[in-house]
Amino acid sequence: RDVERSRGLGDVYKRQMKITSITPYLFNPRSGKNLLLIRVETDTGLYGWGECYTSLRKEQVVQAYVQAMTPYVIGRDPFNIRHTWRVLFDDFAIRRSSLDLACAWSGIEIALWDIIGKACKQPVYKLLGGANREQVRLYANGWYEGARSLDALCDAAVRTVSQGWNALKWDPYSGPWRTFISQKEEDEAVENVRRIRAAVGPHVDLLIDAHRRVAPRQAVSFAKRIEGFGIMQFEDPNLADNIDLVAQTRAQIGLPTVTGETLYTKEQFVSVLERKAADVINPDVCAAGGILASMELAAMAEPYGVSFSPHNNNSTVVGLAATLHVSLAASNFLIAEHFVNLAPACDAIATCRPDVRPGWARPRDIPGLGVDIDMRALREWPYADLGSKNLRHPHEEFPREGHV
Repeated sequence: RDVERSRGLGDVYKRQMKITSITPYLFNPRSGKNLLLIRVETDTGLYGWGECYTSLRKEQVVQAYVQAMTPYVIGRDPFNIRHTWRVLFDDFAIRRSSLDLACAWSGIEIALWDIIGKACKQPVYKLLGGANREQVRLYANGWYEGARSLDALCDAAVRTVSQGWNALKWDPYSGPWRTFISQKEEDEAVENVRRIRAAVGPHVDLLIDAHRRVAPRQAVSFAKRIEGFGIMQFEDPNLADNIDLVAQTRAQIGLPTVTGETLYTKEQFVSVLERKAADVINPDVCAAGGILASMELAAMAEPYGVSFSPHNNNSTVVGLAATLHVSLAASNFLIAEHFVNLAPACDAIATCRPDVRPGWARPRDIPGLGVDIDMRALREWPYADLGSKNLRHPHEEFPREGHV
């Protein structure tokens, strides 16, 4: 009888759902960059939405990865997330990591969680251990779009705060990202922060994103000069590829240091934590392996006393929803990112999306991620070639006469 029962269980397993298609959709919100949504369908009729992080003018690279990975995922059980990634990394990527690979898998993985939640009739966060908080705090990014002067930037900050936002992030530096900059450029960045603080008053949290721009000496100088402006976070002061640079900066400043946006493996975050390079880690759910990997990274950081503040330069529908589910469940969550400039286009294609108000959000308490997309509307926002970027030539590089 036990043998018969075990055979019966095997038959049940064989009848479980299978993935039948994976379709990437490049979506141009007419602001910033093209976004990449993923729809995964199964033989039961259940489908899920995911999203891959994309970089400006390189969005099609991630789409190509999704298309190359698809034949190895078709036919698999959507519940077997860990094993699917294992075989993709070991046998498809032959154990060679890359950001584009991680972004492609993240979008597929998020869609699988959407399917799993629907199959289990539960919101995804309840399958991750349940909620640790009632709502997710958000900071606004992208609020400065179109501002071409410091006065215009201050006006945009005031306008955003008047809408109800109480935390703003931006990059106060100007010009291309370089390891060494002139004293004038540092002075202008400090003045930028001073003006924004004066414009919004003392009760708004300011988050500074340095985008890995400068060497430790200049990062430390800048950080010390802005400490008096009440900065909540100082993100990516140095290139995180050499995490010792970030650790050097953190050891010499009084601002909470954030890094992790450009990292996407547990091995990379081990170095961040062991070298005491961060007070906060900010992996992107759509780039660091998806929902399960993000939960693992948050858990890794917790015993080090490091908080979790996910990066989220993604849609305000799918990418935001995935971020919210992780943020509700992670014990050491602090604050998450929301690009306000992407919301109008995302609202236009969504038939179901997270509940967002300025500064706070929560995913819908329905099975899966709590999102859905109007396919007809999505096709009205097709991929757009955003053109090539005007990169510097040698005669334009620092130091040069008249710009030191």
